[in-house]
Amino acid sequence: MDKEIARLEALELKRQNEGIELIASENYPSVDVRAAQGSIFTAKYAEGYPGKRYYGGCEVVDQVENLAIERCKSLFHAAFANVQPHSGSQANFAAYRALVKPGDKILSLTLNDGGHLTHGSNVSFSANTYSFAFYPLGDDGKLDYDIIRQRLFEERPNLLLAGYSAYPFTIDFRRMRELVDEYNASTGERCLFMVDMAHIAGQVASGKCQNPCDYADIVTSTTHKTLRGPRGGIILTNDEALAKKVNSAVFPFTQGGPLEHVIAAKAIAFAEANTDGFRAYFDGVLANTRACNDELARLGRKVSGTENHLFLLDVLSSYGINGLEAQLRLERVGITTNKNMIHGDTLSPKYCSGLRIGFAAATSRGCDAEQARTIARLIDKALSCGEDELDCVRLEVRAITAGWKDISKLVF
Repeated sequence: MDKEIARLEALELKRQNEGIELIASENYPSVDVRAAQGSIFTAKYAEGYPGKRYYGGCEVVDQVENLAIERCKSLFHAAFANVQPHSGSQANFAAYRALVKPGDKILSLTLNDGGHLTHGSNVSFSANTYSFAFYPLGDDGKLDYDIIRQRLFEERPNLLLAGYSAYPFTIDFRRMRELVDEYNASTGERCLFMVDMAHIAGQVASGKCQNPCDYADIVTSTTHKTLRGPRGGIILTNDEALAKKVNSAVFPFTQGGPLEHVIAAKAIAFAEANTDGFRAYFDGVLANTRACNDELARLGRKVSGTENHLFLLDVLSSYGINGLEAQLRLERVGITTNKNMIHGDTLSPKYCSGLRIGFAAATSRGCDAEQARTIARLIDKALSCGEDELDCVRLEVRAITAGWKDISKLVF
């Protein structure tokens, strides 16, 4: 009935359908997930937890939230799950609250090497509430567990944090657990271990990497990105005492009423991810990401390599332009990416030297490995051609997406 919003929604659907979405943190939910988000559950206040609400009339939403909790626990093989966080950032806020005290020290990855704002950025609540120290990547751009061990003993943190926003390789959670256990045994101190798996939740759910729930004291995640659900967060643990602290940190300390319509959508997404179809989908994500990375490398461009759903393209070395320029140029031809810091970056975060490229969203629409290689060639052409050739590249992009699934009709 609102014609202005309807017009803008149609424009956004057209933009998404005609373009190639390569932002690693974006994905497309199913029509069932979208329907739940727009359901009558949005009208129900339900402060508290199932069976312990501050409002009446919660007998149905209690069932919804319990279903989401059980499905989440089953998907990630965890004993306890809180499905109420409105976002990954709020999940991290509550997890920190449950694990450490204000002013305590958290050891995380150097932000320029792939960390998240909530992992110690000065513009985030994290660095303004806790003391942060950092471990860098090794010279090869990968986690160096000897360096992490050294930093543990040097900094003596209360919490070791793993899980990243722009790290294209496998994370050895077992090894990090061993480092924490060694540190605790050697010093007599108590350092806890937290994983933010927001970017790799789909990879974890599909069994394509180690499950951090087997090793970390607390695991946080978003439910969109590679998990292909609604925008939101979750917190997982196998420790009953920590689970109680998490619940208190989410409500009433951090949030008010939970978004039960989003929780219903989360429940659907958890069920969709716990299928052979989703596991096959993630095989495709990994294959497509690797195909695009390898084709750009074949063309002589500097890429990071990949073992998950994303890789980094050094556009400064490859094309002589910064990440912002590359992002804007690709956007003109219908390829959406985001500028990103890379290991050893010499530019500021405003400009960056790289692009972060991921294939979770494109794979949801039907992209295959051959098309991923074609997309690599289109990226290369758009970033190296003259202005007069960009329209031709846009037509080639449109030719690819014309054969993909309509975003508004996705069923998984």
